[in-house]
Amino acid sequence: MKFTYKTTIFACFVSAVVQAIVVNYAPLLFLTFQSTYQIPISQITLLIAINFGVQLSVDFLSAFFVDKIGYRICVVVAQFTAALGLVELAVLPEIMPPFIGLLIAVVTYAIGGGLIEVLTSPIVESCPTDNKEKTMSLMHSFYCWGHVGVVLVSTGFFALFSIANWGILACIWALVPLINGILFLKVPLVSLIPEGKKGMTIGELFANKRFWVFVLMMLCSGAAEQAISQWSSAFAEQGLGVSKTVGDLAGLLSFAALMGTARAIYGKFGEKLDIDKFMGGSAALCLISYLMISLSPWPIVSLLGCAVCGFSVGIMWPGTLSKASVALPVGGTAMFALLALAGDIGCMTGPSVVGVVSDGLNGNLQMGIFSAILFPTLMLLCLLFVRKKRQ
Repeated sequence: MKFTYKTTIFACFVSAVVQAIVVNYAPLLFLTFQSTYQIPISQITLLIAINFGVQLSVDFLSAFFVDKIGYRICVVVAQFTAALGLVELAVLPEIMPPFIGLLIAVVTYAIGGGLIEVLTSPIVESCPTDNKEKTMSLMHSFYCWGHVGVVLVSTGFFALFSIANWGILACIWALVPLINGILFLKVPLVSLIPEGKKGMTIGELFANKRFWVFVLMMLCSGAAEQAISQWSSAFAEQGLGVSKTVGDLAGLLSFAALMGTARAIYGKFGEKLDIDKFMGGSAALCLISYLMISLSPWPIVSLLGCAVCGFSVGIMWPGTLSKASVALPVGGTAMFALLALAGDIGCMTGPSVVGVVSDGLNGNLQMGIFSAILFPTLMLLCLLFVRKKRQ
């Protein structure tokens, strides 16, 4: 087999699927963890926070070591660590205190997920190919298609073999990063910064006002997305009273599919779209979707709100990265690492706010989700501020 830069980009696309697996498989099992291991919702919330907390720690630290160690070693370690964590998810809760076992597994695959998030965007950006913005958006759409695949395959597996066998499926999912890690041993990689040029330092980035706008936008993107993504399965089953299968397919699956659709649209027609207007309209639509999910007395409207939310958040993350790449062309690994850090702070903050507020209101997930309306509101205000500054 001949390995080209197209193979490299393919491996990055698969990495987005790996990230979808490590972020979205466990949330399908939150209520199972509660009933099987007697784990309260507060500890489930802690698992979410630890997952994204470890990822953001890796995001920050990678700004200091990735260029020194090299992209190949780091990306291979990322894939193998993700695979190991998924296997641990199945094994450790059965041989030690369940919550401790789940926590170790989450930490392990979060390390892999954090590295993947930092590395794949600059690897795609560095490949000598045309239409990098389209490729970037398409890569991020594969996270969504991976999310769809996780929900579809997992739902089918649980229906055929019982959710009690979720550990077997976790080991099957581990094959994806394992095989992709082997692929990354072979594909060609090049430096992100052209020879003779130097990437911006962390100090230079911190001194740049535009960089901080992108940081805030990434934070809001992650929070608005994951506040719904992490809790929609449990919300549909517990808050709306529908079956797990219906909730996962009508809520979580439609969320992921429409998020991928938004990213695919940007990937195909990006040069014809005003990205600021697209992102502003998406933020406003996201705000509406949160109101549909949290305030509607009809389950069908709440489930529709989950789908609408998926479309509305789709452009936020890749759109912000693309804008940052254009505005700060020599941002380098440090810029991508710190923006990933900001995004993961949002990914941790959004679902944590939902969980903490819900727990404080006797498990009322609707009000927990309503409280997270802060994030799309802040995103909209940020975009309006940026547009006003340009006028």
